[in-house]
Amino acid sequence: MQDKIKELDNKIEAAKLGGGEKRIEAQHAKNKLTARERVHFLMDEGTFEEIGMLVTHRSTNFGLEHNKPLGDGVVTGYGNINGRLTYVFAQDFTVMGGSLAEAHASKIVKIMDMAMKNGAPLLGLNDSGGARIQEGVVSLGGYADIFYRNTLASGVIPQLSAIMGPCAGGAVYSPALTDFISMVENTSYMFVTGPNVVKTVTHEEVTSEELGGASTHSTKSGVTHFTYSNEIECINGLKKLLSYIPQNCEEDAPNLPYTAGDEKREKLNTIIPQNPNQPYDIREVIAGTVDGDSFHEVHKDYAENIVVGFARLAGRSIGIVANQPAFLAGVLDNNSSKKGARFVRFCDAFNIPLLVFEDVPGFLPGTDQEWNAIITNGAKLLYAFSEATVPRITVITRKAYGGAYDVMNSKHIGADMNFAWPSSEIAVMGAKGAAEIIFKKEIKEAADSVAKWKEKEAEYADMFANPYNAAARGYIDEVIRPDQTREKLIKAFKMLENKVDVLPKKKHGNIPM
Repeated sequence: MQDKIKELDNKIEAAKLGGGEKRIEAQHAKNKLTARERVHFLMDEGTFEEIGMLVTHRSTNFGLEHNKPLGDGVVTGYGNINGRLTYVFAQDFTVMGGSLAEAHASKIVKIMDMAMKNGAPLLGLNDSGGARIQEGVVSLGGYADIFYRNTLASGVIPQLSAIMGPCAGGAVYSPALTDFISMVENTSYMFVTGPNVVKTVTHEEVTSEELGGASTHSTKSGVTHFTYSNEIECINGLKKLLSYIPQNCEEDAPNLPYTAGDEKREKLNTIIPQNPNQPYDIREVIAGTVDGDSFHEVHKDYAENIVVGFARLAGRSIGIVANQPAFLAGVLDNNSSKKGARFVRFCDAFNIPLLVFEDVPGFLPGTDQEWNAIITNGAKLLYAFSEATVPRITVITRKAYGGAYDVMNSKHIGADMNFAWPSSEIAVMGAKGAAEIIFKKEIKEAADSVAKWKEKEAEYADMFANPYNAAARGYIDEVIRPDQTREKLIKAFKMLENKVDVLPKKKHGNIPM
């Protein structure tokens, strides 16, 4: 028996070495951790249980029968993160470049199935050169098996992807199907076709970093939601993100203990500028409302005219969507509409209540917006809010103009509670433009047209640029002092915690794509 135990120990040690010391050193030389090191830092100490350590590939083409590394280039298993069950796979670049083929894929598929059956999050740590060409179509089949399960798991269990190295070709579509993507600056990249193919086809000279690096995808494409300067920060970011999210769609997000105190926040009374056209940072409103330092922003560097992220309010996990007056005056455009819609749908899928801070002058005009489908993209945000059944509360801080007022979680599309600050202006459009249209003839005929215009602008503003007409019709439930916001929201979300809202029976809706 001792010989057999020794043989097992030797196999385990060989599996833990992955591609060997030299390749591990090469990985470290690139400022990258190995797959096992990533899992070690990710999971709670001593909780990780590996599955499939001794799996090998079954290919005999191109000499592969002489190279059968244990584990086949991916570490899979389960353990705890923050004390909660989580499944993980970590591709091992030291073994055949982390390339995916039949056995590699089957290991990932196995834990995906287990995560679904047991209702726990799935984390993928991607670091792979792509499909293992030597295995041909079975590699492609392995990818498709994973994509299919990503789709089945969507909205059932949280799926998080971390890009820790290359992720190219078909490999990009599994992360794209998951809920959130994190990337590491300077060491990770994603693209469907690499720089060499791009050069051949389009004659563009571009580096991997420029084409699909963390900066590119966090600012230009919006593919990635979080970027980090190193892998340890990325791993800690995954842990923090999971702390706001439930285990599955049947559960609520974990609430932290909270002791009630004085919830009045005087600072909120001084944030809105006297000049209605002067910008301010909506993050100050968020920070002044939620529990201290609890706001965890998503997509921070993409579509900055809207701010989304998770926070806690009296210990309760909530999702926040907020127009940002400090960037493009907070208008809705193509990218911000898509960003907001995606986040709203995630929160709704996983029972996370939604809080909306609204200061929106409308949709961004222009040929670029129209030709790039602002109609369809704006409808995505409208659709997402309209179908959301979680508790939904809106606070209008200043402008709520035109169709954007409707879209930003108005009472008319199912919001549960709608508050407005005294500084809010709820109208079809701004007073200046409205006066120009309504009083066009009077302004034109006046001896001093500019003075007349200003007079009529003030008249319109006095009549409509306030929250009281909307409150009179019940579109606003209460006009509140800014310093009351936190107290009102805590009570309202507590009141709504047992909300049940049922959508019409259907297979699924046809969201504007």
